[in-house]
Amino acid sequence: MTVTDSLLAAQEERFARLDRVLPPAAAPEPGELISAALPDGSRVAGVVAHTAVEPGMPPWLWSAADTYELQPLIGHTGAAGMHAVLRAFRQWLDRVGDRGWDTASTVVWPSRDVDCTRVFLDHGLQPLTVTAVRRPTTVRPPALTLTIRPAMASDEDAVVALAMAEVRYSSMVGAAITRPEAEPMRRAAIANRLGRGDDIWVAERDGLVVGLAETGVIANSPVSRTSRQLPIGLWGYVNCLSVLPGARGAGIGQQLMSVVHNHFAGHRTVGNFLHYNPPNPLSSVFWPRQGYRPLWTQWEVRPAGAMR
Repeated sequence: MTVTDSLLAAQEERFARLDRVLPPAAAPEPGELISAALPDGSRVAGVVAHTAVEPGMPPWLWSAADTYELQPLIGHTGAAGMHAVLRAFRQWLDRVGDRGWDTASTVVWPSRDVDCTRVFLDHGLQPLTVTAVRRPTTVRPPALTLTIRPAMASDEDAVVALAMAEVRYSSMVGAAITRPEAEPMRRAAIANRLGRGDDIWVAERDGLVVGLAETGVIANSPVSRTSRQLPIGLWGYVNCLSVLPGARGAGIGQQLMSVVHNHFAGHRTVGNFLHYNPPNPLSSVFWPRQGYRPLWTQWEVRPAGAMR
């Protein structure tokens, strides 16, 4: 067994103790191996994967153009091991050079590993995005004050307007970036989903569409990218929830999600998941009230060279 194999095995044991919902620790994706020594002579490692995103690619709306993701292999070493591998990551970034403002350094790590939280903060990383999960329970719907229905092709303009309202708000409080290509990209994706009859729900009041829930049911298999973060099975996914600014605070989001959650339950999903930004003053309150709790946190700093 190599050093990295033993670190991964120990890391899997650590994850199992931290949070029973976490899947087995996955081997790092391809990238450049870095390593570091601890004072006791033991070693930790990590793999740096570089992702380049161009206009037109879906991540263009929420990702830097160049992202350098560290995938730590720290075994049981906790905060000391994370500090050592982040310091090695900083040195690696110095060698490759700062690629400009549209770059990011990231680490995705279990949210409940609070021993490492202080380390991430000390190195200048911010908790910009969490993957949150919810048990697949049915919901007793609140008294509906509006009509909630599947979106139709004729709703395209209203759905795009709500989706763009969410993009603009998220760009102020999270990882999203308002780029010139944002609206045509979202329109094309929404038109495609409406054409396939995918699970897009709208809330309508007095003939006006005031809320949107863009959702889906995802089969998470061993070859799916989501298998790195979620147990295998059928999952309900919330891609976007948006309410018109002037209509917020009236319970529209809660009513939409009660319908969505019961729809997921009808598919016998093993759980529900979504992504939200902890700095978002609306999402950080709303989603826990709907039963979601953080499973993974994406720590990030932009530009990449700003990491300490």
